[in-house]
Amino acid sequence: MRIAMISEHASPLAALGGVDAGGQNAHVAELATALAAQGHEVRVYTRRDDPSLPEVVPFGERAEVVHVPAGPAVPLPKDELLPLMGPFAEWMAADWRSVWMPDVAHAHFWMSGLAAVTAARRCDVPVVLTYHALGTVKRRHQGAADTSPAHRIGYERQLGRVVDRVVVQCQDELRELMLLGVPRTRTTLVPSGVNTERFRGDGPAAVRCGRPRILSVGRLVERKGFEDLIRALPEVPRAELLIAGGPPAVRLQAHPYAQRLLRLAQECGVAERVRLLGAVPAHRMPEWYRSADIVAATPWYEPFGLTPLEAMACGVPVVATAVGGLTDTVVDGVTGDLVPPHDPHGLGTALRKLLVDENRRLTYAAAAADRAVHAYAWPQIAARMSAVYAAVAGIPAGQSRPAAVV
Repeated sequence: MRIAMISEHASPLAALGGVDAGGQNAHVAELATALAAQGHEVRVYTRRDDPSLPEVVPFGERAEVVHVPAGPAVPLPKDELLPLMGPFAEWMAADWRSVWMPDVAHAHFWMSGLAAVTAARRCDVPVVLTYHALGTVKRRHQGAADTSPAHRIGYERQLGRVVDRVVVQCQDELRELMLLGVPRTRTTLVPSGVNTERFRGDGPAAVRCGRPRILSVGRLVERKGFEDLIRALPEVPRAELLIAGGPPAVRLQAHPYAQRLLRLAQECGVAERVRLLGAVPAHRMPEWYRSADIVAATPWYEPFGLTPLEAMACGVPVVATAVGGLTDTVVDGVTGDLVPPHDPHGLGTALRKLLVDENRRLTYAAAAADRAVHAYAWPQIAARMSAVYAAVAGIPAGQSRPAAVV
């Protein structure tokens, strides 16, 4: 099949760790790669944010990234991109009609959904949508700090009723969509995946300093719960906390939230046990996971959450907050422990108990690796997704529609 992926703000080529660069970028990159490896042709459409970028960039065999000229070719916050979705759709529809007609369009994020539906109506292309995050959930947790466009929730509700299929990533998202009014019959559950060739238990590990090691990974934003982790650390004697993510280490001194975390560590009396790594190159992340005794994922809310899966694939137990997709990926008492969000005391207790129980950590680690490989490896996820594409396109998997007459 020919599969068009639309990811308006999250390019698969972007370096991870920025304000708007994270799990969606990695998801799109890995899914496109896995689908191409199974013989599909994939084009990922993302907004041009740099005038020096080529229009088309090869992305492995049978996949490429297309930079769509929509708005100024400069980085913009994703919450400012809504007015640009019309020009994005116009350019993409013209590309489909004259260059590369897809069998199916898979939109990632609600604004991509608007562009995809607009273009698809002009080209008779079925549309699949993955939200990656929902406005209702963001508003519930961020309140007045939510900078989403005013009509985001209304757009998300309408998109769920007009696209050919909504792909949800976890049971929590399914419940949220039903409350939003999206019919259950229009949804299919296909989670995100993990690269089990890159993230695996065998291989080099980052250097240890002799302390028990807790690792947490994510963008340096408040909702990731790093402050709760620092507040929990006094209850975990001797353990060090490493936080990977954010800008490069040399720029952490100029990052307000990084400095806020370091001040909090000082106030809690654990400054010598907290270390901010800054941005870690993607190829080095498995080494850091393998060096940890526990990976802690403690967001207040999380639409899916890739880092626990990466840790599990590396054979590391996870202590996570019981929110969003983490309640699907982390099996409480089997691959790790789930704790309530906003509870530093409960978090500290869970971390301390797991660190002193080596047998339980080893048991969790083995179960975690097994679950990652057998339930979340990208080849399985890509095969499930291609079955969704084939169903909405009305063609057998692995084949393409006859070329349209234009």
